[in-house]
Amino acid sequence: MTLSEFFAMGGYAFYVWTSYGLTLIVLLANIIIPIWQRKQFLRSLALKQQRSKQ
Repeated sequence: MTLSEFFAMGGYAFYVWTSYGLTLIVLLANIIIPIWQRKQFLRSLALKQQRSKQ
């Protein structure tokens, strides 16, 4: 099996690589979104604390 045959995936390359790509996007989103939400939550909590001190 050559490298080009591997990447062609027996004629199913579009389906296979699209599936890999979408899976990678979902996995990255599962890592990035909670981090982003935590930062937003901490930022809003800090603003609420500042308002309550004034």
